[in-house]
Amino acid sequence: MNLLPQLFWSFLQIGLFSIGGGYAAMPLIQAQVVDAHNWLSLQEFADLVTIAEMTPGPIAVNGATFVGIRVAGIPGAVIATLGCILPSILIVSVLAYVYKRWRNLRTFQDVLSALRPVIVALIAAAGLRLLLAALFPEGISLQGLDPVALLLFLGAMLLLRKWKKSPVLVIFLSGGLGAALYYLTEAFL
Repeated sequence: MNLLPQLFWSFLQIGLFSIGGGYAAMPLIQAQVVDAHNWLSLQEFADLVTIAEMTPGPIAVNGATFVGIRVAGIPGAVIATLGCILPSILIVSVLAYVYKRWRNLRTFQDVLSALRPVIVALIAAAGLRLLLAALFPEGISLQGLDPVALLLFLGAMLLLRKWKKSPVLVIFLSGGLGAALYYLTEAFL
């Protein structure tokens, strides 16, 4: 199969089945990009998530653009992004009509309530998978634990949860501190 149709089809599926936003899409993106097509390694996928998180816009769309340009240049970026957003455009248009028409029905409210825990589970699964990939880049074992990644993770959690610092500030601090720590560990080991 030609690469551009593969990109479109893969990201159309991601756009169609990633209910709950970008974090919920991460397992689907990984399944397509890393597992099914080997367009990125697991480490490159973790880097993709980091870059997509830092850049403005939805994570899934940023990821589609990044993968598309990496795999097939500018045409790949356009095709992958279009595949990712097309289902949303169509689904949101239909849902806006349905919501406007039947928003006061109890059954409709029950369906929305039932979807919430599923979305939380998808986000938690994606977050756990990324955390394990960052902390254990060589495989899950005590010898494979990256102490710098663990330190950065714990520091970021403290800054975000305990001291309520801005996520943007935490990203920049973590990036700078991480670069310095990785440089120092490479230089002295």
